[in-house]
Amino acid sequence: MTDDRITFHYAPQTRAFGTRFLLEELGVPYDLHVLDVRAGDQLKSDYLAVNPMGKVPAISHRGVVVTEQAAVALYLGDMFPEVGLAPGIGDPQRGSYLRWMVFYGSSFEPALVDHAMKRPPLPRSTAPYADYETVVSVVNEHLKDATPFWLGERFSVADALWGSALAWVTSFGIFEKTPVVASYIERITSRPAFQKAWADEAALIAAQDAAAG
Repeated sequence: MTDDRITFHYAPQTRAFGTRFLLEELGVPYDLHVLDVRAGDQLKSDYLAVNPMGKVPAISHRGVVVTEQAAVALYLGDMFPEVGLAPGIGDPQRGSYLRWMVFYGSSFEPALVDHAMKRPPLPRSTAPYADYETVVSVVNEHLKDATPFWLGERFSVADALWGSALAWVTSFGIFEKTPVVASYIERITSRPAFQKAWADEAALIAAQDAAAG
């Protein structure tokens, strides 16, 4: 492995799928470090040295470790500007791009997790994401104008994050798959990079099942 190759710390059927999709869109070389969460690999000392939270995705690149799903996506988009998947500094879309990337981790996912776990809502004045209904409304309103992609005409890192996330949460019924949401998901999941990542993930799951069986 050369110093410029990315080591991608990955487990199937997790949030890390969005990163795998993004890496396929970027077309950059990477090596998979596969973790079996059923065996508790993510909590073993060698991986906790990479990410003390014991979560995926994480990447190691040029001696740098990046954790947290949105941070990994932001890093990859900026590290490979020639692919054109991230608005650069000075691009008018940069602010909106950063807003939505951070909104995902700071508001969308916490709101949906709390809702799915049936946790009582905090007072809006103290909740970090206002409330579940507001988060859902904000995302749905944005999707009405996300044509064809999250930032408009061009596919971006934001689509790898949001498209894979919405496909995941709607499959579990914790976010309503309205016609607008379904249409957006279809545009993202029909992309060749998504299809390849999905097929590769299915093969990995089958191999892990066979090994465990």
